[in-house]
Amino acid sequence: MKLVTFLKNGVPTLGRVEGAELVDLSVAGVPQDMIGLLSADAAVRATAGAVSGPQMSLADVELCAPILRPPKILAVGLNYRDHIEETGLETPKVPLIFNKQSTAATGPYAPIHLPRVSDKLDYEGELGVVIGRRCRHVPRDRAHEVIAGYAVCNDVSVRDWQMRSQTFTMGKSFDTHSPFGPWITTSDDIPDPHALDLKTWVNDELRQNSNTRHLVFNCFDLVEHLSTAFTLEPGDLIVTGTPSGVGIGFDPKKFLSAGDRVRIEIEGLGAIENTVIAEPASTTLI
Repeated sequence: MKLVTFLKNGVPTLGRVEGAELVDLSVAGVPQDMIGLLSADAAVRATAGAVSGPQMSLADVELCAPILRPPKILAVGLNYRDHIEETGLETPKVPLIFNKQSTAATGPYAPIHLPRVSDKLDYEGELGVVIGRRCRHVPRDRAHEVIAGYAVCNDVSVRDWQMRSQTFTMGKSFDTHSPFGPWITTSDDIPDPHALDLKTWVNDELRQNSNTRHLVFNCFDLVEHLSTAFTLEPGDLIVTGTPSGVGIGFDPKKFLSAGDRVRIEIEGLGAIENTVIAEPASTTLI
């Protein structure tokens, strides 16, 4: 099942994607926010998957981030073997975890801001894991039970701000720098999240071409590790790391400029595409 949040008369609304069509779930008798639906019991989720509801062309609606404001966005650094090779750094012995602030979340086709304070803007195509159950101390062999589904993510990074601090948080959390979607594909539709091709294009140039089998710490490892320290909640987004081919890895470096288009596609999950624009003046407090 592919679950989306879309705008209906300007109001965020839940939907289910069926091919090129979208089924409106606002009349389905299910929770009317994504977190509520993901955390509902199996019978409610089955209703969302079965209802026929009003239908419309997917091409005619505006998709939002599937979860408008994830409770937590937890990201992982140096988690693909090929990316570690291009950086020349050592393979981490434990996952390298950092936060992206929830206000960085934006839609799958929304613009990405080129910050006024930096020209070192980079892309990172990544697999996203969406948590569906409140949980703590989850053993690796049960991690699949708490994962609601998967999405395509771009861990947009402002490299100079990222490197100023060991936590990475400032350089990873600029507004609009966590686009994801285009929908949440529920885990029952993805038999093996660790065998998916991942590709990133910038202006039609293929920059990243890898597979999730190259993850150092896979999705289940990450759920076990994170839940050791704190409670994971429905709607939390784990952004699992990027393969080789990021802009900072080239010589000379290939940072993003206004007008660039970044498309990220993951096998079975769809694609997101975001255009870089100069940070608008409307973001300034007057």
